[in-house]
Amino acid sequence: MNFWIGCAVLIVPIVMFFVQKVWERARFLFSLVAFTATVIFGSISANAIYFILETNEVFMTTIHGIFLNRFFLITGAYLGWYILYQLLLIIMKDRKEVVGVKGK
Repeated sequence: MNFWIGCAVLIVPIVMFFVQKVWERARFLFSLVAFTATVIFGSISANAIYFILETNEVFMTTIHGIFLNRFFLITGAYLGWYILYQLLLIIMKDRKEVVGVKGK
């Protein structure tokens, strides 16, 4: 399982990068999904913390129950992929600028 998680961490952002090269609207779609995922992720986190503070159950096991929420895990995974995808875009942009400066 660790192998597949590692592969997904590397492959999905690279696939996203190439998809947005081929289909321009993908960039907007990826950002829209990231915005939605951030709202869901934040809401789940805030509600879990609020519940813990409201019930005075400040135990480590209580807060870790959030990891059983599939929506939390799915949105968190997408945000991780999206951040790596954005970093890849920045790296490629910087690479073009550096190569362009040296080429003159």
